[in-house]
Amino acid sequence: MTARRLSSGGRIDRSRTINIKFDGRTFSAHPGDTLASALLAGNQTVLARSFKYHRPRGLMAAGVEEPNALVHLRDGGRHEPNSQATMVEAFDGLTSTSQNAWPSLQFDIGAVNGWLSRFFGAGFYYKTFIGPFKGTAYWMFWERIIRRAAGMGKATTLDDPDTYEKINAFCEVLIVGAGPSGIAAALAAGRKGADVILVEQDYALGGSLLSEQTGTRSDNWLANATAELHDLPNVRILPRTTAFGAYDNEVFGLVERLHDHVQTPPPGKPRQRYWVVRTRRVILATGAIERPMTFAGNDVPGVMLASAARKYLNRYAVLAGNKVIVATNNDSAYTPALDLAKAGAKVIICDLRQSPPATLAEAALVAGIEIKTGYAVLKAVGGKSVTHAYVVSVDSSGRATNKPTKVACDLIAVSGGWAPALHLWSQRFGKPPYNANLDAFLPPVENGAYRSVGSLVGAVSLQDALFQGHAAGGGEGREPKVSSPDDFWGSGLMPTTVITQEDGSTPGKAFVDFQHDVKLADIDQAHLEGYVSVEHLKRYTTSGMAADQGKTSNLNALARMATLRGVKIPSVGTTTFRPPYTPVAIGAIVGHEHGLHFRPTRLSTIHEWHSKNGARMIEAGAWLRPWYYPSKGKGLQDAYVAEAAHVREHVGMVDVSTLGKIAIQGPDAAELLDRVYVNGFKALQIDRLRYGVMLREDGIVMDDGATARLGVNEYFMSTTTANAGKVLAMLEHLLQTAWRDLKVHVTTVTDQWAAIAIAGQKSRQLLMTVTGADLSNEALPNNHLVYVSVEGVPCRLHRMSYSGELAYELYIPSKSGLAVWEALIKAGVPFNLKPYGTEAMGALRIEKGHVAGAEIDGRTTLKDLGLQGLASIKKPFVGSVLRKRAVLEDPSRPLLVGLEILGETGAKAGSLLFSLNTATKGHGEGWVSSTTYSPALKKNIALALLSRGPQRFGETVQVVDFVGNQTVEAKVVPHQFFDPEGHRQNG
Repeated sequence: MTARRLSSGGRIDRSRTINIKFDGRTFSAHPGDTLASALLAGNQTVLARSFKYHRPRGLMAAGVEEPNALVHLRDGGRHEPNSQATMVEAFDGLTSTSQNAWPSLQFDIGAVNGWLSRFFGAGFYYKTFIGPFKGTAYWMFWERIIRRAAGMGKATTLDDPDTYEKINAFCEVLIVGAGPSGIAAALAAGRKGADVILVEQDYALGGSLLSEQTGTRSDNWLANATAELHDLPNVRILPRTTAFGAYDNEVFGLVERLHDHVQTPPPGKPRQRYWVVRTRRVILATGAIERPMTFAGNDVPGVMLASAARKYLNRYAVLAGNKVIVATNNDSAYTPALDLAKAGAKVIICDLRQSPPATLAEAALVAGIEIKTGYAVLKAVGGKSVTHAYVVSVDSSGRATNKPTKVACDLIAVSGGWAPALHLWSQRFGKPPYNANLDAFLPPVENGAYRSVGSLVGAVSLQDALFQGHAAGGGEGREPKVSSPDDFWGSGLMPTTVITQEDGSTPGKAFVDFQHDVKLADIDQAHLEGYVSVEHLKRYTTSGMAADQGKTSNLNALARMATLRGVKIPSVGTTTFRPPYTPVAIGAIVGHEHGLHFRPTRLSTIHEWHSKNGARMIEAGAWLRPWYYPSKGKGLQDAYVAEAAHVREHVGMVDVSTLGKIAIQGPDAAELLDRVYVNGFKALQIDRLRYGVMLREDGIVMDDGATARLGVNEYFMSTTTANAGKVLAMLEHLLQTAWRDLKVHVTTVTDQWAAIAIAGQKSRQLLMTVTGADLSNEALPNNHLVYVSVEGVPCRLHRMSYSGELAYELYIPSKSGLAVWEALIKAGVPFNLKPYGTEAMGALRIEKGHVAGAEIDGRTTLKDLGLQGLASIKKPFVGSVLRKRAVLEDPSRPLLVGLEILGETGAKAGSLLFSLNTATKGHGEGWVSSTTYSPALKKNIALALLSRGPQRFGETVQVVDFVGNQTVEAKVVPHQFFDPEGHRQNG
């Protein structure tokens, strides 16, 4: 292959030269080049190594269908793997490197896989699971080899420094594809005043017209049409934009590459923009993709689609070879052959057909092109570049009828017909009908709100494509009129793309899917093993499953399968196309929703006070909560221990505004609560509250909390901070589906109420001082509520304890939360009141044996947590049936216990539990859920779930932290460490 840049021609900007790098080598380019065209102009024949066999691969195509030339772009946080060199616009300073090669692109030791290809054929991945040595060990052995042998690019682990945007848009007409038919449609619709969005993945409009020689008759029309489109205020043109997905109700997903063609986006500007477009009408003008031919060595660098060779020549002024063989089965390849010959190449056409059209043959002969009718390329030969080919006469099935002849060449341009780019249509409507004359699947011209035009539906000429687009856009008459001698599809297609020897074999590897290294022999093997479904063929061979979604391979694979089965292609069908049409950067879909922007960070109305007073904050669900209040340089351990001890000795308060709060109102409010809680709530009296537990439908504990009855038909439910949204969603779901007869409304009031928990033996005195209310045991027993006022702010005071101390929860209108907090701080000075954080709150509840999120982790039941006594036997409730499944009643299940850690070293949450003097292997007999140092007990303690736990009180177990490589011993005890009788909280 001896590619070179021509001194004139093309559509590049020769007034400026830019430099790009590939694997450390500098190449010259011009604005308007792609990375692929610039490398081709520098005669870089090998751009990548293949997926499985690490064979050298060069350019096959010039657009989005390119299966081979996948490269790494940029470096650092902007490093991007698996980029198609054909779709990367060249810019000054662009750096790229090859991928999937070691130690280098030129010498890749992975090429040894090619010698072992008989072991890596169809179904290899699946067969490794059922080999002669069945079991995990057998697969694990092969997995290492598979991962090293296969692979594409390597992603970076660094943060992406660029930003992305999302946008919603609406239009009357969405046109996908700005080739001749798409432009004609946009002009017609725009002139009639329709709101139009025209989407084009290229940076320039024109489509196939950009592959025409400059100065042709279509250039004037394209220039005038483009100018008019830009002048129409109701037409939005989105270049560098790919429509990757078509969804129900005419919704489309687009990705606009705003600044991929520059080194870095301008400050404050996004790199890409993700569009969600809703439209009334859709016009698909997505064109068609040329099919390769299947023969031995058809992946050698220098074997290229004829349309690609023409595009590189006429658009980028790069002649891809001097000695060219054009292998074809249709008329469309004659135009590239003529253009290549005109540029100075020596061209031989091998036409499978015995009698090509006389006009084409005559034009080729006049241009000095040798035509070999009834001939095909049997084998391409070369290492890092094609050097010669064996051509042979063939019959109508593609089988050789004579001995092959060796022909020197440095470029083989192939054309096996065309496959419409019907991916978007298929995403919406499924499998299209087959057109035998064109040997292709074609969507119908009309389907609901969709119109398909141009090459997508087999337009036979430029004039035909323009008229179809014009009519689809609402234009009248036969306008526009632009003559062109070039046929889009050609006529007299011979539906043969596979070339074999007389016995049906190929003298070497012949590839069907280039990106996944699927050979013709793999398709044949799948047939021999009994695969008849096209979907099974796809998965067994992996044909069409790569990032290119089989754009150049699908139809050839289907045709081969049909031939082997002895049926027509429609009987085989086609695979299902799914979004995205081309790979989409995750950043484009995520947009701003990442890191701290993923969801709003919620702050209580008391947050400002915590910050000013040095609180260290921690995330709790969507909230920031005070973790601990450091003093005199003390860290977390010292701070929380001091805070917890202070609550036991004096009085403390904590901001619990983050608890979920749900208002439940209506005549059936009590019925709803009875159905979702395991315990009963109908008998709960007004101004009282009750602890409740709710289950999932499968009998697993979902959440716990206290619910207060405020009136006859009004309840106030509290949930854990993390599960507030989940509980509300469950209630709404049940009321809208299963229990639509219940007369009850639920709504979140989390943001309407600030909440403060005050705990400690001096809490009653403090609150009586600040409220003036009678809070004696007789006036306000445990689990009762009363309405009070703090500094003129009306509040609701619940007497309930989470810490095991005499404790209260004060509910305050949110806007007054900070004022009440500060009033309590001021009034609490004589009582030695101090705030405490979530870490101390956790220590207090572990001492008391209260369960929390670490125990309610989606795996535990009421019985596991010792809460089975709460479950009512008088009523059904969510999960009441499935909680009694045998597996959940297994006596050996881990049950809640306490652990007193022996020694000075505390246990780690997540550690596994093993019996003493047993091997510490496997998953153990249980795990540590929560752990803390207890200031009340002066020792390290933990809550844990241990198999047959209550039967093992007094036993010593091993607590093993495999991650931290630490083992301690602990004594199994009841989980209520502190004041199990409840004297302090009921005092």
